[in-house]
Amino acid sequence: MSHRRVGAIVLAAGLSSRMKSPKLLLPWGTKTVIEQVVGVVLNAGVSQIVVVTGKWHVEIERLLTGLPVQVLFNPRYEQAEMIDSILFGLDALDGDIEAGLIVLGDQPQLRSDVIERILQISEDDAIELLVPSYQMRRGHPWLVARQLWPGLKVVNTPREFLHNYADRIYYLEVETESVLQDLDTPEEYQRYCPGTYQKEEK
Repeated sequence: MSHRRVGAIVLAAGLSSRMKSPKLLLPWGTKTVIEQVVGVVLNAGVSQIVVVTGKWHVEIERLLTGLPVQVLFNPRYEQAEMIDSILFGLDALDGDIEAGLIVLGDQPQLRSDVIERILQISEDDAIELLVPSYQMRRGHPWLVARQLWPGLKVVNTPREFLHNYADRIYYLEVETESVLQDLDTPEEYQRYCPGTYQKEEK
């Protein structure tokens, strides 16, 4: 059986304005937030990983040195929206990549088993757009087949893209709230940091 080749885009170009410090460089267990996220994606077995960075490119590139990932600097990070970083990353994927997995760099609660389920279900070529859902709420990471990538070039936000292709979405119901959780504020970091988060999941 041939497997669909999926490339992951890890979005790491945000300014961390609400966190008031570079959130991707914050400690997460024995790692940093960005190391945790990239490690989870690597463990899930995607074919290629592109990390799109901005202000803290040098620090992130140093942290990820030695890992089989491509770290790209988005020079427009200060003016760019998330959709721009998505497109920047998709353009860097190999030509034989059939689908892109859109991953938030500030989602260290992300679980490999969720990504593995996404990859497994996406083997069905009829699935063009796959979004994890927890209690009827859309989460991350989501997967988009190459044939829909042009649709990302004519919208201003990922939300607008998902709205435009609502009839193509396959929702994967998951039993973990982690698909909804990212780190935007110091309060969220304190709430979800290792120890607290693991207790909530049990």
